[in-house]
Amino acid sequence: MKTNMVEHSASEGASDVARKVEGTRESMPGPSVLAGVKVAIVTMGCAKNEVDSARMRGLLRSAGATIVDDGAASDLVIVNTCSFIQSATEESIEAVFDAIGLSESVGADIPVIVSGCMPARYGSDLEDSLAEVAAFVPCSKEDDIVRIASDALAARSLKDGRASQIYVSAPVMDTELDPVCDSRSFAYVKISDGCDRWCSYCTIPMIRGRYHSFTFDEIDANVSSQVESGKKEIVLIAQDTGRWGDDLDGDLSLAWLMATLAEKYQSTWFRVMYVQPEGITDELLEVMAAHDNICSYLDIPLQHVDAEILKAMNRTGDKDAFIALIDRIKQELPDAHLRTTFIAGFPGESEENFDSLKSFVEEGLFDYVGVFPYSCEEGTRAAKLDGQIDDGEKLFRAARITEIADAVSASKIATRIGSSCKVLVEGAEEDGQLFGRCASQAPDVDGITFIDGGEIGNFVDATIVDTLFYDMEAEV
Repeated sequence: MKTNMVEHSASEGASDVARKVEGTRESMPGPSVLAGVKVAIVTMGCAKNEVDSARMRGLLRSAGATIVDDGAASDLVIVNTCSFIQSATEESIEAVFDAIGLSESVGADIPVIVSGCMPARYGSDLEDSLAEVAAFVPCSKEDDIVRIASDALAARSLKDGRASQIYVSAPVMDTELDPVCDSRSFAYVKISDGCDRWCSYCTIPMIRGRYHSFTFDEIDANVSSQVESGKKEIVLIAQDTGRWGDDLDGDLSLAWLMATLAEKYQSTWFRVMYVQPEGITDELLEVMAAHDNICSYLDIPLQHVDAEILKAMNRTGDKDAFIALIDRIKQELPDAHLRTTFIAGFPGESEENFDSLKSFVEEGLFDYVGVFPYSCEEGTRAAKLDGQIDDGEKLFRAARITEIADAVSASKIATRIGSSCKVLVEGAEEDGQLFGRCASQAPDVDGITFIDGGEIGNFVDATIVDTLFYDMEAEV
């Protein structure tokens, strides 16, 4: 089944399970909320999916549901899937099978809803492959999760002859992102969705649709709720953050958005991720330099440095252009810390192209480098290109670039010994050892800083005294 799924092109579809009980549901009395229902949400993939899950949690809570961590103790499981590349799809499928298997393990029928990227990409094809699933909810329909959940529970009740436990659909409520989703000191906030770039290897436009900015009021409401719940850092994310505002009325930009938020929430760190090279404007750099609570940190996905390969990727730029960009960033933000991602083994990547990429990484212009072997995705233009590279060779090239990047990054991070920084204390190990992050460390990807004092959830001023690969040790 895994093989068949990746052979289909993207389309949208939803399960017929909910529609089968529509006529019966309207005539039956019952609450208009999910009172007493326990829902478990399993989130796969990236931070953007985490934000979508938080939105669904908020909607479900508003309808009376209780969110639980243990699927076996729930009345309903939602698996929010990732389908960006084949390996992510396969991991999501395994999570769906695990959820389906809960019913047998606990001896009770627990409906499973599959949401997110997989239904958006594969649509109605999933119904044939995963007949046990109660409903499929693409990204664009996740705001209907209250109705879909109540329909899935109604279908279970009819099947089991438990008419008294049917849940009728609740109206979808307008709610902010659920801020109480975990105990972390930071939160991701999406500022837009979709993408218009159509990079030849990428499935995002077919999964998420056309690019659209969220309004400032929507973003500000989400930031406000997260700050009020105790979050000390807000990470602004999207597929293409640098484009924010260009489809909205008025003279709006990412720079304006960050400046406005930084001035309104002066005790909160702000960080922006996934800014394409074209989005690094002089205005943005000036705003970052002018606000102490905007982290001097940029995640700039380059994907490659060879002009020939970038053209085949339907991207622009080359090694010289990227070096000039980094020079411009460093002139405005001398203490900036930079992250990028590269794809190794793209179709047609010659040894010479690969050597160019290796030499660029060896120059150590970036503090952090993520490397991925090219994944051939059905429905993308790159899948039809000549010069497809053997899987083993792709893995070898990705491993080689990663090895170089790790060595370079460890060396660069070691130069921070003796420097001062502000640390956001995030938690403690089992032995009581406190840890957190400096502004130079983005959540989940850049390592942590061990600290000898402070209070969880607060900032402390500290000095870096040692490093170990990506992690650092600091003294208050």
